[in-house]
Amino acid sequence: MTNRRILIADDEPLARERLRRLVDALPGYEVCGEATDGDNALAQVAELEPDIMLLDIRMPGLDGMAAAARLGQVANPPALIFCTAYDNYAIQAFGVQAMAYLLKPVRKEALADALQRAGRINRVQAQTLGNLTQASDEQLAVRTHRGTELIDLANILYCEADQKYVTLHHTQGETVSDYTLKELESTYPNHLLRIHRQTLVGVRFIQALTRTDEGQAMVQLKAGRGHLPVSRRHASGVRQWLQDHQPG
Repeated sequence: MTNRRILIADDEPLARERLRRLVDALPGYEVCGEATDGDNALAQVAELEPDIMLLDIRMPGLDGMAAAARLGQVANPPALIFCTAYDNYAIQAFGVQAMAYLLKPVRKEALADALQRAGRINRVQAQTLGNLTQASDEQLAVRTHRGTELIDLANILYCEADQKYVTLHHTQGETVSDYTLKELESTYPNHLLRIHRQTLVGVRFIQALTRTDEGQAMVQLKAGRGHLPVSRRHASGVRQWLQDHQPG
C-alpha cells in the first residue's frame, strides 16, 4: 500500500520542520513538498497532486483561507487540514470543507487522528462530501482536545448537562462541549427540544412518548437507540411536538 502524500504549507520554517518530523514519525504518510504561502501552495497542489495538505492560515500574500477557497477550482483537490495558532477561523475553515482544524503547537496524537479521518475518503469523495456539507443543515463547531470538531445538528441524539459541561451524544459518538443547554436550545430550536432540566433531545430521533410502569414519561428514540426520561414540566411540550409532526 502506497503512502499518502502530504503537502505542508506554512511561512514559518520551524513550523514546517516540526510538521515534517511529526508526519515522518507516522506510518503510511510521506511529505511530498513544502510551500511558503498560498500562491506557492496552489502551484504545488497542481504540480504534485498531494492527497492531503497541512495549511497555515496567516501567511504573506495569499493567505491560507483564500488558498483553501481556490482549491474548489482544482480538478483533484487534496483533503485539507488547517494547522494554525489562531482559533477564531474555525467556522470559516469548515466552510471551505476542511477535514480538521488543529491549533499550534500541533500534537502528534491530534495530527494522527486528523490524518486518519482525512484518509478515510479519497479526493473525489472529499469533493462530494464538501458539496453535501455546503447544502446540509446547520452544524455546530465544538472545541475539543483534538482541535475543533464539526457536528451536524441533524446527527445529535441528545445533549446532557453535567455540572458545567454538556455532552453531545451523536451518531459518531460523544463530544464534550462548554455550551450550555440554554444556549443550544435557544439557538437551534428546530433541531433540539427540551425534555428535562438536564436534557435536550434531537427532534429527528424522537419516535414516541411512552410511560414506564411507575408512570415516568420517556422519549423513545428511533432505531432502537434507547429511552430518555421526560420531566412532568416538559411532557406536554413533547406531546405537542409529536402532534405537530404526525405524518400526513
